Amino acid sequence: MNNAVKSMLEKYELKSSVDYENALKEIIQEITLLGLWRSKFFEKAAFYGGTALRLLYGLDRFSEDMDFSLYEPDMDFKIEKYFKAVKDELSSFGLDVSVEQKEKKNSNIESAFIKAGTVKNFIEINVPSDLLKSVSSSKMLKIKIEVDIDPPGMFETEAKYIFNPIPFSVTTYKIPYLFAGKMHAILCRQWKTRVKGRDWYDLVWYVGNNHKLSLSHLEKRLQQTGHLTKEDKLDEKKFRELIKERIETVDFDKARADVEPFLKSYHDLSVWSTDFFTEVGNRIELIEEKDASGQSS
Repeated sequence: MNNAVKSMLEKYELKSSVDYENALKEIIQEITLLGLWRSKFFEKAAFYGGTALRLLYGLDRFSEDMDFSLYEPDMDFKIEKYFKAVKDELSSFGLDVSVEQKEKKNSNIESAFIKAGTVKNFIEINVPSDLLKSVSSSKMLKIKIEVDIDPPGMFETEAKYIFNPIPFSVTTYKIPYLFAGKMHAILCRQWKTRVKGRDWYDLVWYVGNNHKLSLSHLEKRLQQTGHLTKEDKLDEKKFRELIKERIETVDFDKARADVEPFLKSYHDLSVWSTDFFTEVGNRIELIEEKDASGQSS
């Protein structure tokens, strides 16, 4: 096993094949960020979403996808330019992966998948043989990468540092704009009968850590996706109405079931209910326009 990967594994409590799978995904994510940093990707784009919150700000749940946003709209941007850098970086740490483009269909999102054979890479990181037996030989780890090439604007970024496998920097959205992006997902995500409990878990994390939400960035996102017209303005009263209406539609039993595989066993979500999230919604703090620096309190 590569010594750097061995060191990265030491921070995890590894008892089951799921523990190893989550740890391996996260190590692949961190090394992917290193490859992107080496290839100057962060001169064009910033990291955001749940995985950014996990790796850079300490969110205590695992996250699968890697989301990025260009600083300025660029409809000619191609994510495949960075495939070789990512694959070479991962290969240099002994990880066997492929990086594949996802076909784009009239979308402002450039997408790709990092795919890794689970058993082959489990062997590389010395997963115990009794756990290996429980994993199908055809099982694949998949990490989706998405880049928003037509960002909504009204956001600010900052540099954060990752220290493994080597020290490097990642440009990311500041917390109020990450919070606004998560709130847009909560208000607008369409999953038919499925509820993405990870969104609601993250909402509790933001509120519990006293982070504020950028209303101006949320407004831009809602306008871009057609949930507000360009003439509509999102004030606090309208925002409170939207979140209240959304909470009243959610089946929180399904939300709980969705997020539990991404949490450590000690988390107890039995408090989740419409009443609980109504209180969470009431506690959301907003940054004022005069405080649009993005500094959270």
